[in-house]
Amino acid sequence: MTRPSLRRTFGLWLALSLAALIPLAAAMIYVLVLTPALDSLDRSLTDTAVALSQIVEDHGGQISLPISEQTAKALSADLIDQTVFAVADPAGHVLGGSAELAAQAPATLAAGQWLFFDGSMQGRPMRVAAFGYRCAQDGRVCPVLVAETMGKRTAALRAAVLAAAVGALALALPLALLALLAVNRVLRPLQRASDAIGRLSVRQLRPIDAGSMPGEVAGFVQSLNALLARLRDAAGAQRAFVADAAHQLRTPWAIVRVEASELLASEHPAALQPALERLHLAAERGSRLAQQLLSLARTEGAALEARPMPQRVDLRRLAADSANQWLAPALQAGQDLGFDLEPAAVDGYPVLLDELIGNLIHNAIEHAGRGAKVTVRTRTLEERGAELSVEDDGPGVPADERESLWRRFHRGRGAAGSGSGLGLAIVADIARLHGATAAIETTAAGSGFTVRIRFSTPDRPAPPESAVAP
Repeated sequence: MTRPSLRRTFGLWLALSLAALIPLAAAMIYVLVLTPALDSLDRSLTDTAVALSQIVEDHGGQISLPISEQTAKALSADLIDQTVFAVADPAGHVLGGSAELAAQAPATLAAGQWLFFDGSMQGRPMRVAAFGYRCAQDGRVCPVLVAETMGKRTAALRAAVLAAAVGALALALPLALLALLAVNRVLRPLQRASDAIGRLSVRQLRPIDAGSMPGEVAGFVQSLNALLARLRDAAGAQRAFVADAAHQLRTPWAIVRVEASELLASEHPAALQPALERLHLAAERGSRLAQQLLSLARTEGAALEARPMPQRVDLRRLAADSANQWLAPALQAGQDLGFDLEPAAVDGYPVLLDELIGNLIHNAIEHAGRGAKVTVRTRTLEERGAELSVEDDGPGVPADERESLWRRFHRGRGAAGSGSGLGLAIVADIARLHGATAAIETTAAGSGFTVRIRFSTPDRPAPPESAVAP
């Protein structure tokens, strides 16, 4: 089903309007050009008729037309048309000229009256001008007629048609172009609003600028902004609930974890050892889950709300600072945690980037298995950017599962450890917030697991070491 289009609707109505107006304009041009031309040709006939009337003489009631052959030829001379004249006395007898033309004289013609009509001679159409001349002292009228063929009038008709066509075309083309420009101009704010709406996402619900919108569109945009505000409030309330719940859970989980550790360290019956280990593991997992929920709420809040300007952050220093936090867990898991760090400056938020690095290292320690080697790397890319990667030589993940690992609460088939499935989802959210790309790689044999984060950095000189935030 074809969706209705404002552009097509505007275009159709404009096309219909032009289809009605352009022929009307052409007809007006035709009339305005042809009428003066024909009037001018008619007036040229009147000049000949007046000249003939001045030759008519009245000698005691005897009306005559003393005209020489040369004068008759001069009055009939024309380069284009054939001109014929006729003068009759009040009784209708021909005094001079064509008898066929004199027979076409109006039956009643008053003194000083002009009549113009179409006639014919020898089967040829003619334009006739008839003039009533008071030729006798008693007031009688002599009809004076001058006719010419239609050559000049046909040419004037062609010129009028050509002028109407050219005028209509010259009017139609600019009007059509202006109509298209007007449609595009009218729809441009709607297109801008559509593009702005298209860029919205669950994590990006910022209001759309209605300042440059026309009044008809501004109301729609303002209503949409009000809806987005309600959605942000709802998302904020949900986020606050998750953060508050996670924050409230941190303390009891911490107490349970400490108590379980103390019970494991103190003397206790051997039969309780498995239960205490499970209790300690559950406390560790619950504490980690609460921390990850807090991180998730913090990341979503940064994506949805106005944020301060990002700082210049050195990933190398952030990764190095995380060594003290993760070396002990790595040793406890029987793994070799190493760092291959080069300077790598990005624009971002230190707290969130530290959380990203921590989640990547924790994910590797949790799933790589005992005896694995985990390496954290940072480097500056040649194509103007920076890269952070955490790799291990553990069992890896099947290719068909890699993309699903970015989803929340999803763990791979047969995943080791007791993770919650939130770590890589938080990494993806933080990377997206920084305009970075996150990818999972494995070796050709399917073993090993590498998460690579690539940041794009603005083209500017690196700041001095003191200006880079840890």
